[in-house]
Amino acid sequence: MQQPLRIAVVGSGPAGMYAAAALAESGRASVDVIDRLPAPFGLVRYGVAPDHFSIRSVRDTLDRIWDQPGVRFLGNITVGVDVHVHELQELYDAVILTYGSSSDRHMGVPGEELRGCVGATDFVAWYCGHPDADRAFFESWLPTVKHAVVVGLGNVAVDVARVLAKTPEELSTTDMPAHVRATLASAAITDIHIVGRRGPAQATFTNKELKELGELEATGVSIDRHGLDEETGWSTGDRGVARNLDVIRGWMERPEPTGKTLHFHFMARPIEVKGNGSAEAMVVERTHFDAGGQISGTGELLDIPAEFIVRSIGYRGVGLPGVPFDESTGTVVHAEGRVTHGLYTAGWVKRGPSGIIGTNKKDAVATVHQLFADADAGFVSASSGGDLEGFLASKGVVPVSTAGWRAIDQAERALGQEFGIERVTIADRATMLAIAEQA
Repeated sequence: MQQPLRIAVVGSGPAGMYAAAALAESGRASVDVIDRLPAPFGLVRYGVAPDHFSIRSVRDTLDRIWDQPGVRFLGNITVGVDVHVHELQELYDAVILTYGSSSDRHMGVPGEELRGCVGATDFVAWYCGHPDADRAFFESWLPTVKHAVVVGLGNVAVDVARVLAKTPEELSTTDMPAHVRATLASAAITDIHIVGRRGPAQATFTNKELKELGELEATGVSIDRHGLDEETGWSTGDRGVARNLDVIRGWMERPEPTGKTLHFHFMARPIEVKGNGSAEAMVVERTHFDAGGQISGTGELLDIPAEFIVRSIGYRGVGLPGVPFDESTGTVVHAEGRVTHGLYTAGWVKRGPSGIIGTNKKDAVATVHQLFADADAGFVSASSGGDLEGFLASKGVVPVSTAGWRAIDQAERALGQEFGIERVTIADRATMLAIAEQA
């Protein structure tokens, strides 16, 4: 029987987990899934809104992959610091990079660096309980905020707005850490503005996400009508777009809210963030479609009060030392998933931040097929390899094992039982590591 390949997968989000499953199910490989965090699953754990229970339940599906023979979790290892890619290539027969897109795109406007202006990646990480989130900032800043602006017309922007708009009772059944719920409950936000330079026909939010904003217990929806009549003329005729437009038209027929309000500003692009050391307002320019169907500014400016501004205009990947990387796209340079023989990529860092969870499965399987094609052609072969854990031990680094993750998982579920919910996320890295070490 041919000796199985030893594969390292860098990143334990959906792409990495699906790649590990495809490798293990083939019977041709054993897999170590490496992640810089003590807990696996990437954006499924730290990017999906805590009140979207059905999507977050994908974690349970991914968790079962650890039960497959030959699949291990090695967490709390930073590739590029604790071990470099070229060292992994010496220790394993092949390496697959699936570490996703951890950074965010900037607006590129004056004042964006002011305190109170943040990326959605940072805010979402905080309310999902990411161990590296800037707790001190969010927990001191949010209680001072009355007006918030969210820039973007995608599902993440809608998630951010919804979390800011919900009451403590609406968030009480989520797995948010206790400090997150307490901070959000202490915020006295009266107005949340969603700003997008295009119209609802070009927005990327889904109908389900959009409709949820009209079902909030204590927050009404108001629509800035600028450009909407013109904008609907550029509708693609897509049924999903038509459903979104129907929802928005329905909101326009409602009486204007008198209390906490979620304001939509379509056809408006950020021009500047105003403030003296911290954000106080966002200046937007109203836009329109020119004769060629392109977005152009009208010259009409609008000042929106905002002590808290969240840009949600896209994720982007970051490079690793020694790996060819395209800064313009934020992706690893590859051909059909192959970077070089023995080094591969899958997921967002391969193709950019697009698609749904299922897209990552198809993408990961395609990369695995490419790896096995290279193995069949003699470009990748099994060797005695090396010992990553021994290599890390020489540097004083102890990874979190599968058993360590399962101990963290059980601790979170036990904490949830105290509140009558499924789990409460543990956000403190030292606590997570202590639990894992006991395992």
